[in-house]
Amino acid sequence: MPESAEEVYARVVAAVGTDGRLPMPPVGDWDIFPWEVVDGSFAPKVLQPPSDEPVRFGDSDDKPCGACTSPDPERVVWEDEFWVLTHGGKPSGLPLVLTLHTREHLDFGDLDDELASQLGRISNRLVRIMENLPEIGRVHVDRWGDGGAHLHVWFFARTARLTHVLGSSALEWDDILPPGPEDVWRADLHTVATKLANWGGDARV
Repeated sequence: MPESAEEVYARVVAAVGTDGRLPMPPVGDWDIFPWEVVDGSFAPKVLQPPSDEPVRFGDSDDKPCGACTSPDPERVVWEDEFWVLTHGGKPSGLPLVLTLHTREHLDFGDLDDELASQLGRISNRLVRIMENLPEIGRVHVDRWGDGGAHLHVWFFARTARLTHVLGSSALEWDDILPPGPEDVWRADLHTVATKLANWGGDARV
């Protein structure tokens, strides 16, 4: 069962105290991070002039697709003939973060009507399953396509009643909050996998 808001808060207090700040996550060092400190206050970075689109993993031989060339079977939660659901390899700040990939090397706009229909059904089932775990407030579903050309859709489950961890900022908190217990995380992965397998495919955790 996922941790309660009180348990997550207790982990943070144990790490930094009631008045302490957790460390800045790696995203703060990314070129695309849009904020910087100017005269002691946060301000948007200066927008740079247009340039060529970045080459994504899977777009060229120099940047092969990791989802195609080196999938990690230890990270598979559930799979069927067309789809693979994976986790990040270890607990993170949010209770669960899962990623759904196509088996075939396709991007979002490449899906035919049948695969698009499957994506909708699997996504709906995943959200229902994850939101019915105890202590889960919402599940956010996100897709970005700037880093990898292989379709991957993210499912972020956030803890209920942590009222600063809402909306798009929940993604940032996933890298900020200290990771939860691995046994709790693995139990939740197993619940998601076995419930999703009720509609077909195979649970792998």
